[in-house]
Amino acid sequence: MAHIPTPHIEAKAGDFAETVLMPGDPLRAKFIAETYLEQARCINQVRGMLAFTGTYKGKEVSVMGSGMGMPSIGIYSYELFHFYDVEQIIRVGSAGAIQDDVNVMDIVIGMGASVVSSFPDQFGCPGHLAPLADYHLLSTAVECAKTLGTEAKVGNILSEDAFYSERPKDCFKKMGVLAVEMESGALYLNAARAGKKALCILTISDHLYRSEELSSKQRQEGFGKMIEIALETAVKS
Repeated sequence: MAHIPTPHIEAKAGDFAETVLMPGDPLRAKFIAETYLEQARCINQVRGMLAFTGTYKGKEVSVMGSGMGMPSIGIYSYELFHFYDVEQIIRVGSAGAIQDDVNVMDIVIGMGASVVSSFPDQFGCPGHLAPLADYHLLSTAVECAKTLGTEAKVGNILSEDAFYSERPKDCFKKMGVLAVEMESGALYLNAARAGKKALCILTISDHLYRSEELSSKQRQEGFGKMIEIALETAVKS
């Protein structure tokens, strides 16, 4: 394929599985590959954005870091969807809770992603696009969570460009948005445009209205439930 390798991915055609798990942190991608995948092999190291392909319960699965923010996951998800024949991407990441009944270490599945970003502008649609998860992936993930004995909260999440944002989140809290992160809106939009599938599964790492947060090591290695739900979803999809 003429576009392979890309400026950001050195993998060869066929190196990626049809399903890719995407944590933000490339070291988390490495952890997932080494902990959960069999015969995992590294297929990308460009810019330190590690990617691996192996098998989980006999099915080929890839895992790759996305970096932080919509511009970064926007690049990688575009190239995976358009150049590497990836059919579905499941983001596995951390988020900050907005609602009072969402707590640290809770699992949140993003049915939709409200966006505070100029990323949707490129598609030229009047009004406001509503970035949504793929329903089949969403329903499969909910069932997998139940099977694993994990309660998952499903609803709207917020994707925002600025991590150190001075913008109050009160309006989003009033509208029932569960949590805030920085990538899912771009992933959902790229998947929609490419005619592919995407889902975001999050673990709450901190709370915007309470002094609660996980350490960087806990964020890197303590998200087992989320990862298991994503892998089980990959096997069944």
